[in-house]
Amino acid sequence: MTGSVNKPAGRFVTRELAVRIAAALVLIPIALLDVWAGSVWFELGIAMIAAIMAAEWCRIVHRGSQFQFALHAMAAIGAVLVVSRSGTMTALQLVAACWAMSLVSEALNSKSGSRWAWWGVPYIALPGLALILIRQSPEFGLLAVLWLFAIVWSADTFAYVFGRLIGGPKLAPSISPNKTWAGLLGAVCGGLSASAMVGWYAGLPALWPLVIAGALLAVLEQLGDLFESAAKRRFGVKDSGRIIPGHGGVLDRVDGLMFAAVAAAAFGYVRGGQEAVASGLVVW
Repeated sequence: MTGSVNKPAGRFVTRELAVRIAAALVLIPIALLDVWAGSVWFELGIAMIAAIMAAEWCRIVHRGSQFQFALHAMAAIGAVLVVSRSGTMTALQLVAACWAMSLVSEALNSKSGSRWAWWGVPYIALPGLALILIRQSPEFGLLAVLWLFAIVWSADTFAYVFGRLIGGPKLAPSISPNKTWAGLLGAVCGGLSASAMVGWYAGLPALWPLVIAGALLAVLEQLGDLFESAAKRRFGVKDSGRIIPGHGGVLDRVDGLMFAAVAAAAFGYVRGGQEAVASGLVVW
């Protein structure tokens, strides 16, 4: 008697994974080319992505409000375009002004009172600002962005593989039922390995601090993923959009990078100042 055939245990190369890989093979070279080009090209690329992120977030959290989208997009795009010309403080002041108007509008017009609406402007605007701060550094700017991307991509990939192969206890079942502690372990392994490999290949003087930084950023990458998952679960949305096959929306693809980028830029800024954020990150 013939019937349905059970898939072998541990098999994780599915159609979904194949689509994800195909999308990555297209998107990663584009992202790397934009990072390599730098300057205004990188700013425009980040600004475009930020605008899409603003639209997705406002569709989920603000019920598609055009006014909220305008504020979120203005903060995100403005910060990206202002920071290299007028400095970090001016960019942050723009974000703060848009954030204040967003909160006032939400307070006056919202009946739900959801706290998710409070955090949209900084959530959307600060990651792009962070990436520009890192990339514009005269020394190590390109390397630092590639280092960050390598950590985030490796953490995300290893988390997926470890989670599928090992499984086990759930990390946060009420937020993301598919995430496991094994996946978090995989993310940390991927992040620290990628950080060490990039540092070794680039000939950076000290690898142990980079290994620790890679592990910490990998944890933040997973937290960023959980943050977006919690927002989608709160509003009953499966994907933030459908622009990327196998991944959903732009927020679905960059959610982990958003937390990691802000933390990396903040740390690099504290160590090196605005003109040496990248050096503050990767040179020890």
